[in-house]
Amino acid sequence: MQITLIAIGKTDSPELSKLIAIYEKRLKHYIKFKFLIIPDIKNSKTLSETLQKEKEGELILGHIQNSDVLTVLDEKGKQFSSPDFAQFLQKKMNSGIKNLVLVVGGPYGFSEKVYQRSNEKISLSKMTFSHQMVRLFLIEQLYRGFTILRNEPYHHR
Repeated sequence: MQITLIAIGKTDSPELSKLIAIYEKRLKHYIKFKFLIIPDIKNSKTLSETLQKEKEGELILGHIQNSDVLTVLDEKGKQFSSPDFAQFLQKKMNSGIKNLVLVVGGPYGFSEKVYQRSNEKISLSKMTFSHQMVRLFLIEQLYRGFTILRNEPYHHR
């Protein structure tokens, strides 16, 4: 299985980018991983929320294959403990899917078309985080999940 993380807009903070790169490198020891950044929509300040979500949605869906399992990060999604998230990953691997796609949307969330195409919604927390921080948290949790599955000491309860 491959995991693809899609995010809208580049990470502005060099510190966050450095941490993301560290976990991305660690994660690649466990699974094929691809991090795809879709550039911000140009002139988005002149667009309505709905139109911006629709344009971002078209770009996101342009990277999704029919066989991909699409999981969006959404405040109304299912929440997991770290061990439960590890089991979520294990079930995905056991199911024989080729590509699990996780998507962090833009500032206003996702278009209806993205929600309709998605297979599931997950949430990292009831709290709101910046879209740039979510990338780091998600990649770290992916790494943590694989260390849990391998019974490695990174995760301590």
